[in-house]
Parts: sequence; C-alpha cells; structure tokens
Amino acid sequence: MIGVKALMGFTLAATDGAIGEVEGCYFDDVHWTVRYFVVDTGGWLSGRRVLITPMAVRSVDPERERLLVDLTREQVEHSPDIDTHRPVSRQHELSLLQHYGFPTYWYGPYAWGPAMLPTPPMPAPEGVMEEVMARAEQDNLEDAHLHSTNDTLGYDIEARDGAIGHVEDFLLDDRSWTIRWLVIDTRNWLPGKHVLFAPEWVESVVWTERAVRVTLTREQIESAPAYDHTRPLEREYEQRLFAHYGRPRYWDRVA
Repeated sequence: MIGVKALMGFTLAATDGAIGEVEGCYFDDVHWTVRYFVVDTGGWLSGRRVLITPMAVRSVDPERERLLVDLTREQVEHSPDIDTHRPVSRQHELSLLQHYGFPTYWYGPYAWGPAMLPTPPMPAPEGVMEEVMARAEQDNLEDAHLHSTNDTLGYDIEARDGAIGHVEDFLLDDRSWTIRWLVIDTRNWLPGKHVLFAPEWVESVVWTERAVRVTLTREQIESAPAYDHTRPLEREYEQRLFAHYGRPRYWDRVA
C-alpha cells in the first residue's frame, strides 16, 4: 500500500531519463482505480503536465521515491496535450492510449478491462479493437469519467446518521493501483483519530457538494480500530477492520 500524499513528489523515470514528478492522480469512481498519474515535467517541457497510465509502470521504488516506466522521453514529449484543469473525457483518453499503444480499460469484466492488473500491452484478439471503437463511437466521448485525488481530498464524509469527518488520504494497492482504503480524519468529532473504510462501502459521491455518503453509521465508524499513518498497513489490521464492519475481504474476491 502507498498513500496518494506519499506518492506526490515521486520521480517518474523513463527508460532514458527522468520525466518529472507526480503531483496527483485521476481515478474512476466505478472501480475506484487510478487511471493516470498527473506528472509535472518541470523545466524539461516548460512546466507542461502530462498524464501517464499505470499500464506503463515497470516497478515502484519507494526508498528512492521513484516510479520506473517503460516509456521514452520522446514518447512523453510528443504525447497529446491534456489540460489537467479540466475534466478528462473519453476522447482525451483514447488519444492518449493510442499514442502510447496501450489498450482501453473500460470494456471488460475487471478493473483493467480484460485483466485484473495493468499488464503491458498485448496484441488484441481479432475483432476486439473494432468492437471497442464501434462501442466508443456510440458513447458520448466528451463525457468526463475521471476525478482528481487532489480535488477529492477534504470531501466531507456523511454517515447514515450524520457527518463524521473528511477524506484525508487514499491508500493504493501498487500492483493493481486500486484505491483500497479512504483515510478519514474524524478530528472534528473524535480528536486525533483516523479511521479507514473501503470504497465499496460508499453509497454515493455528491461531487457538487464535495461530500461522500457511506453505508455506515457514525457509531460503526467511531468504534473502528484507529489507523496509525506512521506505520505500514498490515494484513492483521485489515482483517480486524473487515471483522469490525462485518464486510467481505477484498482479497477473497475473484475480481
């Protein structure tokens, strides 16, 4: 697990040099999976920001705070322009993924389309790409489907019986890049306490009101085992969380 806040500032290293630093992520609210890292290229590309898919990540080096990607600086330099101050549409995504030669992820049974993990690009079976493009043409390609982690930090958490805190951070599985846990700061109600809950327990996100509504009561959240962000997240602690909430464990699911 790695926190989104900890990830900010990580260097993205291409096969032939540094690209820039991570300054945020875009995620979808269906699979709650990071789809792109927002990378500030600094002086290299005159401060231009680019989007890099986790499908390009070769390895994570937390000690040196680096993400190693199977891309070249030239590929990044010639990638389609993206305005990170505006919503990312399917049309933008198609242009970006086609530029890098990566498959689309939104058609298939798993978080990464036909796969559970962001595997390197492989030749699509015959007829698959034609079907993808045909279905894409039927969609509204200008619809925005992604949300910024930076914008979502600070959203209010609304339990079934009242407000309980705000989103402090996201904990990511650095293999699938799925958001496994939302870190909730309850200090306005429980001084100094942080708790975790899973995206699967989110009832809805009201983006216009900057609020996350959850299928839990205040008492359930208040009595949950406290989360210590200064220590690594251990499986034993996660097991206690699932037992407390009476919910199935994510590692027992097939998908």
